[in-house]
Amino acid sequence: MILIDPPYWPAHGTVFSHLVSDKSLTELHDFAAAAGLRKRAFDLDHYDVPERLYHRLIVAGAAPVSGKDLVRALTASGLRVKARHRGKSTVKALSYRWNTVMPGHPEVGAGLLERWNEPHRNYHSAVHLLAVLEALDLLTDVGAPREVTLAAWFHDAVYDGVAGSDEEKSAFLAQSQLFGLVSAVEAAEVARLVRLTATHSPSPTDLGGALLCDGDLSILGSSPADYARYVAGVRADYAHVSTPNFARGRAAVLHSLLAIDPLFHTNRGRELWAENAKVNITNELVQLD
Repeated sequence: MILIDPPYWPAHGTVFSHLVSDKSLTELHDFAAAAGLRKRAFDLDHYDVPERLYHRLIVAGAAPVSGKDLVRALTASGLRVKARHRGKSTVKALSYRWNTVMPGHPEVGAGLLERWNEPHRNYHSAVHLLAVLEALDLLTDVGAPREVTLAAWFHDAVYDGVAGSDEEKSAFLAQSQLFGLVSAVEAAEVARLVRLTATHSPSPTDLGGALLCDGDLSILGSSPADYARYVAGVRADYAHVSTPNFARGRAAVLHSLLAIDPLFHTNRGRELWAENAKVNITNELVQLD
């Protein structure tokens, strides 16, 4: 069901409502598209709706509820995004993490955050970066090696939606940005790890590669709600691709992921995400079919 709360939140000379789904982001995006809402009005788990559209959306099928009931329904659905993954909170958390791993070079971290917050990004955004870094925390007891953490920061720093090219450009950016800040050996290792995210196939003895690849793919083993948000974000990243072409390309990607054996290369990664990942990927393939 699509829900909308009363116009209350002030911004830009008017007041806004929140439009949510208590079922799925796909349902929410489909309703919003049919209603003519702009994609930029979407904010992670809801659409911001100006007061002038409130009654029109109710006529279109949105159920009016109180603000408290809307939050309860969104939370119960599992679609509500945690506060630390929102806007300023994400930037604050990432800035702290950058200054921890590379103290004394805040300008480099700020430049990377600008890239991760580019307006054309949906899934491949700063939220994804924070999720990968948090996944690395789960995979290690004493913290990931610095080169792995830096590779996470750079792995999608260039994102044009071109597989292979994005990774190569991101690797080149890593070496150029890290020149003089770390040793040449470490910079080369960061670039190597970034390139590895094009295939997610590290060798059996490549611990750094295993950590980065598992962290990058951890979303595949997430909860159904988080996985649905990931799928919606990927679709938004490729909004310029027709639905039939996207379905064919996405299915090919999913089949290639299922063919990676093992999909997760660390013991802890397999414990945390392997079972859910197989279920999530299989269910998405069924939906695509």
